[in-house]
Amino acid sequence: MTETPIDFAIIGSTPLARLVAGLLASAHGKSVVFSGESQPGYRLPRGIDLSVAPLTRPHSWAMLKTGLPETLKLLSRIGGRGAWSRVDPVFFAGGAAGKEALAHVRHMALAFGHGAEPVPASLLGSGREGLLLRDAVLLHRPTLEAGLDAWLVQHMVRRLADDDRLEVRADGSAELVAGDARIAIGQTLLADDAAIISHVPAEQWPALLGRQVASTIFTEPTQAIVSPVTCHLDSGLTLVQRQDRGITAMGPGSIDPFAAELGDLLGASRAFRQAGQSSYETLVTADAAPAVGRINGVGPDVLAGFGPTGAFFAPLIARWLSGTASAAESAWLGARLVDRMTSPSMVAEVGAP
Repeated sequence: MTETPIDFAIIGSTPLARLVAGLLASAHGKSVVFSGESQPGYRLPRGIDLSVAPLTRPHSWAMLKTGLPETLKLLSRIGGRGAWSRVDPVFFAGGAAGKEALAHVRHMALAFGHGAEPVPASLLGSGREGLLLRDAVLLHRPTLEAGLDAWLVQHMVRRLADDDRLEVRADGSAELVAGDARIAIGQTLLADDAAIISHVPAEQWPALLGRQVASTIFTEPTQAIVSPVTCHLDSGLTLVQRQDRGITAMGPGSIDPFAAELGDLLGASRAFRQAGQSSYETLVTADAAPAVGRINGVGPDVLAGFGPTGAFFAPLIARWLSGTASAAESAWLGARLVDRMTSPSMVAEVGAP
């Protein structure tokens, strides 16, 4: 038995994946099937959603600034005011490259009217420099996800059932097998790292994307850190202090070296006890910039390398996928196609080799 074809299959478990799925359906009239785990399915968080990042490209700051009011209006309607809050994150570094990057980030932030202040070395440790970015938006995933799932139902986004099977093809199309029904799907979007790792075979793997082990450590309550959200540019570690004053630390590396790096960042005065830990695989791009578009020009679309800001690009990405993006939006994403040449990269960001 066959049914009416579906326009898009969106695979991913992040707010970005859910937002793109819902926007394609609600704002662009597309039929969508969504496949993704819920937050309770993860033992520990693997990332955060933050409206700022250590970006040095002016066009990236422009896209974020332009799109933020639209995204916040959407998020507030979907998840209520409890879906997000304001925070003053701190980015810091001890190495020369990281310190130079911070200077560029501060220059960009101020140029786009975003409050940016140096952090006293006494709060960070000897030899370190830091930058505080004022009034950023932090999404609260557990609260937001419930609203997002209800929103997807409201706009007729089909959720993959436990006994459904989604077969992704090399040309980017897919087929949904639901009981005795087989439903053709025009295009697949792999919207997070786990989806890309699971569905892109080795022979199609893009040269731009690298795989790495990452870890999360949950600590018991400890002393306050310099900001509830603190990011170390040298190591890639992100620290989020929870309301109970425990810390969720996320970043590259297997557990043992990751724990050692965390101990060094927190310092001897903040001895911590682990309450949980996990390791998993993530993706990095060769030039530390986002990667979008179809693999080899014909395969599934991918979204990778957006870091904490991904959710705030969701309206732009949905417009691009549906063919309604502005010239500026198309140019920004077009410069970040997954098949781009990376040497030299014209879009490289902090963390590139």
